Amino acid sequence: MRRIHVGNALSAFGLGFTVPYLYVYVAQVRGLGAMTAGLVLAVFAVAALIVLPFAGRAIVRRGPLPVLLAALVTAALGALSLGLAGDATAVLAAAAALGAGQAVMQPALATMIVDCSTSETRSRAFATQFFLQNLGLGVGGLIGGHLVDTSRVSSFTLLFAIEAAMFLLLAVVMSTVRLPHAPQVGDAPQSAGGSWKRLLGNRAMVQLCVLGFVLFFACYGQFESGLSAYGVEAAGISTSALGTALAANTAMIVVAQFAVLKFVERQKRSRVIAVVGLIWAVAWVVAGYAGLGHGSREMATAAFVSTYALFGLGEAMLSPTVAPLVADLAPAGLAGQYNSAFALVKQLALAVGPAVGGPMGASLHAPYIVTFLLFSLGITYLALRLGRQLTAVQDQPWLARKRVVARGGAVAEPVAAEA
Repeated sequence: MRRIHVGNALSAFGLGFTVPYLYVYVAQVRGLGAMTAGLVLAVFAVAALIVLPFAGRAIVRRGPLPVLLAALVTAALGALSLGLAGDATAVLAAAAALGAGQAVMQPALATMIVDCSTSETRSRAFATQFFLQNLGLGVGGLIGGHLVDTSRVSSFTLLFAIEAAMFLLLAVVMSTVRLPHAPQVGDAPQSAGGSWKRLLGNRAMVQLCVLGFVLFFACYGQFESGLSAYGVEAAGISTSALGTALAANTAMIVVAQFAVLKFVERQKRSRVIAVVGLIWAVAWVVAGYAGLGHGSREMATAAFVSTYALFGLGEAMLSPTVAPLVADLAPAGLAGQYNSAFALVKQLALAVGPAVGGPMGASLHAPYIVTFLLFSLGITYLALRLGRQLTAVQDQPWLARKRVVARGGAVAEPVAAEA
């Protein structure tokens, strides 16, 4: 588990080097224009949507480790090619490889965490993963910002080379991992269609996927599109203040993650997600004040930064809640399939979110705030509805530990099987 967490931090560190500067690199440094830069960002999403349905099947059939190693090599080649590409065709091909590799990493690493944890320790494991991811992204972005120079192509080539090296280093670290519960090929369902049919027949999982789409659409899908456009156009936020808001989001996650975890671990997961919807509703109200109120520019900036911080608090509550719930809903041997399906839902929301929120945030200021305020309240409703589909232990894994104690120290395995 420690090696998996180190690997997560390394991959996030590499991504932090390049993601904030990708648009500038393609549009200005390579001189390929805004259209090509926009296509590159679209290619990331399209590549993820194409490969994720196959990734789950591969993880189930071959295990998460071989799939992860293949994804890391693909992403490393894509990153290095992106740093060396000089024309639009080469840039788009490299972006497709990098996007596909990054997309497959998520469910593969999530499945490895599932294999190395129990239902009682899973929330803490995923919280640690999310903490290290944000820390890695923040540190990587900070260092990358000091290395980059828009007047020198070589500085960007160095950034992408470092990102590729991080992926390869992660591949070396992961190749030493021996999973205690690696699924066998013979345990997998006989057909891909059968495993998807089984997943779609799981009402709790289907409801969780709907809830996940709304979560990612209403929050993550707005960070760098609709919400930032709204901040600049409606609230008059400067680009430096926007950077401060993003930093406040990361700082809130890093500072609050483990303090929040102590509270979240003993609560019902459905209620935790419902509370996140209420917190995000407050965040949208604060954002509305920033852009639609009549306070000073300083007050608007403070309110806008607070919006991102509130989103970070909600994210810190979700990280030990949603991903472990996906794992607990998966039948034995199908964790990879379920993780990939949920990652597919996430990518779809991240593709649709900016397309809807961007134009609204830039021009339809009041409707934008009202729309996503309602989406946040919808999260609360969907979470409470999901809670009625979960077993007691799925909704509150801590109960399994209490039952073990009540039985006089019985081993955890029978309890987990019963759950």
